[in-house]
Amino acid sequence: MSEHGQVSPVMHKLSTYIAGALKRKLPAAVAERAKLSLVDTFASTISGSRLIAGKRAIAYVRRLGGPREAGVIGTRVVTSMLNAALANGMCCHADESDDTHPPTCTHPNTSVIPAALAIAERQRLSGELLLRAMVLGFDICARTVLAMKVMTFMRTGHHSGSHGQLFGAAAAAGALLRLDAREMRYVLSYCAEQAAGLFTMLRDSHHIEKAYAMGGMPAHNGVAAALMVAQGFTGVEDVLSGEPNYLSIFSPDADREVLVRGLGRDYEIMRGGIKRWPVGAPVQGPLHVLHDLIRQHGLKADDVEKIVARIPDKELLMVNNREMSDISLQYLLAVMLLDGTVTLAAAHDIARMKDPTVLKLRRRIETIGDANLTDPLRRWRCVMEVTLKDGRKLAHQTMAAKGTFENPLTRQEVEEKALGLMGPVFGKQRSRALMAALYNIDGIKDVRTLRKLYMAS
Repeated sequence: MSEHGQVSPVMHKLSTYIAGALKRKLPAAVAERAKLSLVDTFASTISGSRLIAGKRAIAYVRRLGGPREAGVIGTRVVTSMLNAALANGMCCHADESDDTHPPTCTHPNTSVIPAALAIAERQRLSGELLLRAMVLGFDICARTVLAMKVMTFMRTGHHSGSHGQLFGAAAAAGALLRLDAREMRYVLSYCAEQAAGLFTMLRDSHHIEKAYAMGGMPAHNGVAAALMVAQGFTGVEDVLSGEPNYLSIFSPDADREVLVRGLGRDYEIMRGGIKRWPVGAPVQGPLHVLHDLIRQHGLKADDVEKIVARIPDKELLMVNNREMSDISLQYLLAVMLLDGTVTLAAAHDIARMKDPTVLKLRRRIETIGDANLTDPLRRWRCVMEVTLKDGRKLAHQTMAAKGTFENPLTRQEVEEKALGLMGPVFGKQRSRALMAALYNIDGIKDVRTLRKLYMAS
């Protein structure tokens, strides 16, 4: 018994693991995978700092001021931990190029890394601890959503990313603050109190609310939960048991054991995805397939009579004819056919969505949600048929698009992507220096030294 009531075996095991996780050395393969995500996340944050969602976040925290505890990546702003976590989280998700955990529809590192970096900078902690906290947060984010059974949860209108990323960010922050198991239980309870996030975010054509709900909000609130407990806040010691509890409220048929099954052995970051294209995850498969067809057959837009793209039905709901350019499947397929690629600029060109050439081509694109392609691991599947004006039909498919854990980007491909995102902001030489430092993160004694590389000159 605790002073506040019975602690369930699942909560005891989970909180004990979180409190001691940073003492555990990461397996070499996990550390390497985490470094790739670290590079990808910094690159996404730097490019996102130049987009509207990033600019709004930076302007907001700049006016708030605050103690000089942590930096805002891509700027010269040094502010409070809470403000830095918010701004970096929003910048990271501003351009849809950030990495993901496909099975849960979450973007763990978009919130976990800003939260962990803010604490690590204030405390002047090592890069090794930052990396371990990042992997921990990724695990807790993914497992929180897996326990709730993601599709059942999301059908209620809630968005899994906002929930899972909050718990992941808080776990990383709490671990770096050296909170013990009981304190971590309080942190999880304050996360439950703050848990929010709705699919309505997808209706924001400028991507500001989505960047907040899927990046900045979970990062900020996760840090807040950890800091409050570090300052003596107490609360419900087991928010996962009793009636009601967090899981029963949001997912009555939740599987609590998922939270701890294989914890410390099965690392969810190994099932993460690093996107090839700077667009929403459900669009990765269709772009993968169309890009292959363009390379194999030299396709041009004028050659095409019709495109039929089949993707998992639940994923089509997220990207079907959206007003937000970087998650609009039809717009992005039209751009791929016209340009032969999809650049960051094109993915965020809202005005181009009304271009007559694009609109004409979009009318030739049919998208179908196919339940037979549904995949619990969300390996970004697509089956496509292209009818040419000369009558020929071309067919191609992928059951695991580039960037998924079964078809991952290589280190070289991650570097090429990162350079494409950071280069226009920092130049190639400085971008390469930052990447080198991040690949050597476990050799850095004080992560605050990264500021000279990631801040604007």
